[in-house]
Amino acid sequence: MSGKLYLCATPIGNLEDITLRVLRTLKEVDLIAAEDTRNSIKLLNHFEIKTPMTSYHEYNKIDKAYTLIEKMQSGMNIALITDAGTPGISDPGEELAAMCYDAGIEVTSLPGPAACITALTLSGLSTRRFAFEAFLPMDKKERREILDELVNETRTIIMYEAPHKLVRTLKDLKETLGNRRMTLCRELTKKHETAFHTTIDELIIRYENEKPLGECVLVIEGKSRQELKEEEMASWEEISIEEHMEIYEKQGFSRKDAMKKVAKDRGVSKREIYQYLVLSVPDGFYPLSQG
Repeated sequence: MSGKLYLCATPIGNLEDITLRVLRTLKEVDLIAAEDTRNSIKLLNHFEIKTPMTSYHEYNKIDKAYTLIEKMQSGMNIALITDAGTPGISDPGEELAAMCYDAGIEVTSLPGPAACITALTLSGLSTRRFAFEAFLPMDKKERREILDELVNETRTIIMYEAPHKLVRTLKDLKETLGNRRMTLCRELTKKHETAFHTTIDELIIRYENEKPLGECVLVIEGKSRQELKEEEMASWEEISIEEHMEIYEKQGFSRKDAMKKVAKDRGVSKREIYQYLVLSVPDGFYPLSQG
């Protein structure tokens, strides 16, 4: 009978945040796969957990996954832990979980701390809808593509960043998104936890004159729907109504339906579009009733 993979969330700072279920599971499994055994041994020693550990990290995530799956297929139960937080969130745990499903291994997740959710609830920004981007890519082209995708994002945006890259990322955000409201969270759940509820501009000024410290979570306000609508309407005004109609007619819409869509895009009534088009063409050339 196959074993099981347990995704165990561990504290992101304060050791008191570990759950009783995770502690029991870490003691009962046959093996703990840890992102950094040197870091995780401190956690295990603190709670007097003697379960053997093995490393599972970004640089061995595929080859080691096959090894761990073989062990589970032979009946071993394995717990996966990351350096801090929930496995699978911005770490190689997602690969192991996916490969376990492919191999028919049962997977379960033991909930607990996650820096992205902790920062979101602390941010003072909208929590109803959010987009988690983790770390932005290092590749310039891919980084630019992702930032461009976020320009019209209406959900609250959450990102991770290392302190030595913070200013560069803030400047990239300002250039792409403009000066949004945001909250910068540092040292979450630790003694020196801070949450700066401010703007991108103000944070750039602050950290150009002060060295950033601690791992950072950036929570950024999404674009308002009203602002997005106004921008869309402004973009439509750059083309003529005839050109606007042509866009929809080429997509297969009837003239009547195209008029409805053009009117909606421009924030006017269908009657206004109809009247404009009727007055712009010879009599009898545009056979479409106002109904």
